[in-house]
Amino acid sequence: MSNKIILKPNRDKPVRQKHPWIFSGAIERIDSASSDGDLVDVLTSQGEFLARGYLNRRSQIAVRLLTWLESEAVDEGFWARRLALAASWRVMGAHEARRLVNAESDGLPGLVVDRYGEWLIVQALTLGIDGLKPIITQQLNALLRPRGIYERSDVDVREKEGLAQASGRLAGDEPPDRVEIEEGGYRYLVDVKRGHKTGFYLDQRENRKKIQAYVANAEVLNLFAYTGGFAVAALSADAKSVVSVDSSADVLQLAQENVRLNGLPARAGDFVEADVFSYVRKLRAEKRTFDVIIADPPKLAQSQGQIEKAARAYKDLNLVAMQLLRPGGYLITFSCSGLVTPDLFQKIVFGAAVDAGRDAQIVERLSQSSDHPVLLSFPESEYLKGLVCRVC
Repeated sequence: MSNKIILKPNRDKPVRQKHPWIFSGAIERIDSASSDGDLVDVLTSQGEFLARGYLNRRSQIAVRLLTWLESEAVDEGFWARRLALAASWRVMGAHEARRLVNAESDGLPGLVVDRYGEWLIVQALTLGIDGLKPIITQQLNALLRPRGIYERSDVDVREKEGLAQASGRLAGDEPPDRVEIEEGGYRYLVDVKRGHKTGFYLDQRENRKKIQAYVANAEVLNLFAYTGGFAVAALSADAKSVVSVDSSADVLQLAQENVRLNGLPARAGDFVEADVFSYVRKLRAEKRTFDVIIADPPKLAQSQGQIEKAARAYKDLNLVAMQLLRPGGYLITFSCSGLVTPDLFQKIVFGAAVDAGRDAQIVERLSQSSDHPVLLSFPESEYLKGLVCRVC
């Protein structure tokens, strides 16, 4: 028998609409026997069953919901079914990379599983999932038979759950320092142990292909280049040149290796270690111009209180980028801050165009790749948004 939490009156609508989060402010009472990490039944103020999930009083998101069926037990069979369902539609080749489990969007809040060829990389982002790592590891092994499972729960969000960061081998062999993958006919080396996220920006897979329509014979400026995904895509589509800029020397070294791995030109001067915001100003002062600029900055808004500051940074970046474009050039600009909505991001880019004295047309909208689905009842899962703008 699960412990119970009782919601305050008139706070049940989001749960009925299958939003998977319950915030602490919506809760009237929690059974005293409930421990953080336990399964709990969520009831209305009148005692009606609504859903079942796991509890963490230390988090502002006090309950993350798993099922809305009172008869559905959350046992080992539950996790096996959910994992199998999530993996079943992600078709991939032997050396490809995909997201296999996308947390709430796959009915598994707090769990991310990415596959890089023979290896699975797991992120346990919540207390409830962290306590289930042995079961989840066992189920993933039985379902997918990977060569090894490695944990990359070294993310700041765990602090909000009262958890320390964690990484290391969970099962099977430990992956090498660099795993080689294939994507769209191109090869990439991925640092799955220390790289950002789980090593590669899997959510940009389809966008790497889409940007190729804009770069033929173009001089491209690739901002926040990371390990060279967009650089490889652009050079493979006959870009005249690609200057890749990032603040990390290590990721730029890997970017250069990835360009060379695909038999593409990798001149040392095309990989620039610099603060991007300062570097674009330097280029403006030097009156440098480009045909295409790709801007894929890291997450700039971590909380509601940071949205305004993030909006200023996005505007500043896009304003200078537009000033660096030749007439008729393309700005391919992204935000991965979930708190910055697509509507707000478009308004930010519009404001940048006005202040830059440029006219801009949106010719294409971009989003996260299809293995990062957006659950309709959980709009927060739509975090990556991009615009391809023709700037006059």
